[in-house]
Amino acid sequence: MVAEIDAALAAFVAEQRVFFVATAPSGDGGHVNCSPKGGRLHVLGAREVAYVDRVGSGAETIAHLRQNGRIVVMLCAFTGPPRIVRLHGRGTVIEPGDAAFAPLFAGLGEDALGVRSIVRVTVERIANSCGFGVPRYRLEGERDDMATWCAKKGQGGLRSYVRDKNATSIDGLPAVRRLDAP
Repeated sequence: MVAEIDAALAAFVAEQRVFFVATAPSGDGGHVNCSPKGGRLHVLGAREVAYVDRVGSGAETIAHLRQNGRIVVMLCAFTGPPRIVRLHGRGTVIEPGDAAFAPLFAGLGEDALGVRSIVRVTVERIANSCGFGVPRYRLEGERDDMATWCAKKGQGGLRSYVRDKNATSIDGLPAVRRLDAP
């Protein structure tokens, strides 16, 4: 266990080019969701991280966070010494148009391509493990598929896509509220 995100852990987080988030609805029903995320996980403080959530085929993470807030973020070292870090906590969804969105988004220094929300996580537990079973991989580069897809859809097409695909989860839970975004 690690007490907080110190400078060394923040450096590890900054080096990772992919991370995973897992959420689940409350109760016995519903689907557990685990999503890979490209881009950056930003350390906001000793017990707070955030990432830019971009338009996708579903909105499970958003729906689960709105329902119960539970989330775990997992980072794996695919290069260098083996390591896995899990950040367990409570997440909130901040959508464009929410008062907190613009200042937080500006501070993250990311582009606006397909932005649907920001997920901010208050970290309650930090688990650090060996990662001996995680294979080594090399980054070939970033994909340009999101940019191509967004350009093809255009702003109106993206808004329609979010309205059609991101209003509810696969279990029917409410997800994206501001259906005029991105």
